[in-house]
Amino acid sequence: MFSLEGKKALVTGGSRGIGKGIALALATQGADVAVNYRSNVEEAQKVVEQIKQMGRQAFSVQADVSQKNQVAKMFAQIKEKWGKLDILVNNAGILQFAAFEELTEEQWDQVLAVNLKGQFLCSQEAVKLMGQGAKIINIASIASGGVGVGFSQIAHYTASKGGVVALTENMALELGAKGINVNAIGPGVIETDMTKGMLADEKQKAGMMARIPKRRVGKPEDIGAAAAFLASDEADYITGTVLYVDGGWLAA
Repeated sequence: MFSLEGKKALVTGGSRGIGKGIALALATQGADVAVNYRSNVEEAQKVVEQIKQMGRQAFSVQADVSQKNQVAKMFAQIKEKWGKLDILVNNAGILQFAAFEELTEEQWDQVLAVNLKGQFLCSQEAVKLMGQGAKIINIASIASGGVGVGFSQIAHYTASKGGVVALTENMALELGAKGINVNAIGPGVIETDMTKGMLADEKQKAGMMARIPKRRVGKPEDIGAAAAFLASDEADYITGTVLYVDGGWLAA
C-alpha cells in the first residue's frame, strides 16, 4: 500500500472499532502508533501489543478528548516519548439516539464536546509537534450534512459531524502554509460496537443493505486503508477534502 516508515502517529479512540482498524492499518504500513483511550485500558493494551508484534513502537495514552487539561497531558507524553508527531487521526466519538423533541441539553453538549470540540483540542496540540508533511485526519460521517443524507434521532450527532467537515476545511486553509495537510474521512455504515444495535435489527439492516451498492456493511479495515492513504506522502496534494468510504451509499 503506502509506506509510513518512520512516522509517528496518534489515533484517538484507538482501542476499538474504527479507531483500532486505523491504528493497525497505520502500523502495518510502518508507522509507530500511540493508542488513545478514555476508560478501557485493557482494550488499548491489546491493540498496543498487536502493533508491537509487527515490530513497531506503540504505547497507550489515556485522555478524554473533550477535556483540555487531559488533552494537554496526553500530548506532553507524546512529546516526551517521541519529540514530534507526523500523523493525528481524530477518531474518538460517541453516538446516542434520541428523538429531537426529547433530546436533552446534556446529551447535546456531551456529543458535541467529544465529536467536535475534541477534534479541535487535539488538533491544536498536535500542530505544536508537527512539521512539513504532517497529516491530520478527522473522522466525519455520511451523516455530516450537506450531502442530502439525514438520519432520524441523531440530530446532535449529525450536527457534530457537520461541524467536523467545516472544521476540516478551515484547518486546511490555515495550516497549508505550514505544510500540514488536513482531510476527513466520512465512514458509511461500519460494523462496530457503535452500530451493532442497528445491525441486529434485521429489518433495519435490510433497509441499509438495499441502500448500499456494494451490498455489504463496511469494516474498520476499510476505514484504516483510507487513513493509511491520506497519511502517506502520496496524498501530499490532497487537503481540505472529505473522502467518503461508504460502499456507494451517497451515490445511491
